[in-house]
Parts: sequence; structure tokens; C-alpha cells
Amino acid sequence: MHVDVEYPEELMSPANESRLSKAERTAQAREKARAIREAQLKKEKRNKLLVGWGIVAAVVVIGVIIALVFVNGSQNNTTVADQGPTPANGNVHGGITLLANTEVVKTEPATVNVADVPAPLETKPATVTVPGGEAEAGKPVKVIAYIDFICPVCKQFETAYGESLTNLRNEGKISVEYRALGFLDRQSTTNYSSRAANAAACVVNSSPEKYAEFFNLLFERQPAEGGAGISDNDLKKMATEIGAANIDSCIDSKQFRPWVKVATQEAAAIGVTGTPTVFIDGKQWDGRSDLNAEIQTAITAKG
Repeated sequence: MHVDVEYPEELMSPANESRLSKAERTAQAREKARAIREAQLKKEKRNKLLVGWGIVAAVVVIGVIIALVFVNGSQNNTTVADQGPTPANGNVHGGITLLANTEVVKTEPATVNVADVPAPLETKPATVTVPGGEAEAGKPVKVIAYIDFICPVCKQFETAYGESLTNLRNEGKISVEYRALGFLDRQSTTNYSSRAANAAACVVNSSPEKYAEFFNLLFERQPAEGGAGISDNDLKKMATEIGAANIDSCIDSKQFRPWVKVATQEAAAIGVTGTPTVFIDGKQWDGRSDLNAEIQTAITAKG
């Protein structure tokens, strides 16, 4: 007896009706692998493109920064003239002399020139003769200090002796002449020592009564060696901050940089090898003894 049997549909599927050959399966696998490979290559190309643009953008940013640093550095490191004016209230040796309170010694206008600086001594003399340092009868003891505004030891000197020097000035017993040098220009990327000395000269030129305060502020905010130092714009702001007349054009034109240059070369020529270097009525302080005691001895000697 014949019986009709109904088979499930899955047993009658086309897959069972017609299986792929080995060659066809291989070709299908290769095509799938090719598609995957193409997708991966596109992804990698896109990532490389993004990274490339990122590098380009970074290089552009770095380039802009370098350009700005170069421009600012070039402006600060441009060649300084060998000849120029002294500031009002500054002498031809780079000095500014403080008397009692905020008073400074008035000086006649003059011009300084590197050509007039004596040739450097071949060997350091046992005794340095400081120009303009001779004792004068009937006048206060002369204290002359060669300093550099980025010199850490100069800041320590001011911290240790600034107050006592000020008190003796105010009592009329001494005058204090500061000769700011550019000895340590190499310790900044922008010739900060000379720029700060120029800024101080700009202040004493137009606002002599503010010089002592500006001098103190430069040491109070002394930058670390090795960097750019205080910018010209901030030096201008510092002058404004203490109430001095505007010194913007004086700084921009580097008006007294030749004066600082001459003072620096003259100091080296006479045998000054570092800062601070201090003289009391022409006699060099050894830097180890008590400065106050040395000054008192000179005051007593004058009667």
C-alpha cells in the first residue's frame, strides 16, 4: 500500500537542491576577504589623513610660536649703537647717584661713545681705580655699586644692605651711585640686563624722584636667569605703576642702550669682573667684611 508522506519545507530548500562547488565557495570567500581588505585600507587611509592634517596643524602652530619668539628676540637683540646720550641725572660712567630721600644728583647732558672707552687691561689689577670715585672733602662718603638687574647676588646685596644704605643716605652721611651694567645679557634670551638698565635710565631721565622706587621694584620682581626676563611692555607698565612719566617711546627706541653699553665696557676695561662690585670713597669692598662697618669707618675718617 502506497502512503503519501509530506516532507518539511526545509528539507526541500534550494540549498539542498543545489550545493556550491568547492571552486565557487573559494571564490566567494576570496571576494568577501577582498571587500574586508578594501574597507580596512579605506579606514587606514582616512586615519593617516587625519593624523597628517593633525601634524600639519601642530607644525603650523609651532612655526607661529617660533616666529613670534624670533621676532621678539630679534627686536631685543638688534645691534646697539656705539654712541648715544646720557639720561638726565646720569653721569658718563653709567651712574645714577642717590642722595637723601628721593633726590638724585643733577648732571649736565652729555654724549658717550664706545670709542672713548680705554683698552681693557691685560691682567686684573690688584687695586681697581674707579672713575669718579675719589673722596671729596666736605661731601658725603661716596658709595659706588656696579650692579646687574638679573644678578641674584645683587638682589641678595640689596636685601642685606639696601635699608641701611637708604638710612645713611637720608642722614646725609653717604651718597649711593648705582652703575647698572649689561654683564649678564647672556643669562637671558633678550638681553634683559641691558633692557632693564635702559628702563631705569628712562625713568630717571623723566621722573628722577621715582628712580629709587623703580630700582627697588626691578629687584623685587627679578626674573630667573636663563629666560626672557621681564618684557618691554611689562617694564613700561611697572613705570606707570609707580607713577613715573610715560617711558614707552624711550624703551621702544632703546634710547639709553648705548649709555649702558659704554658703562658695561668701561667697567670691564678698568678691571670690574662681576656684580655687585662696590667702592667706598674709591676703595674696593672685598665682599666678605661687613659693608656697614666699612662705610662707618669711612664716615668717621671724614670727621
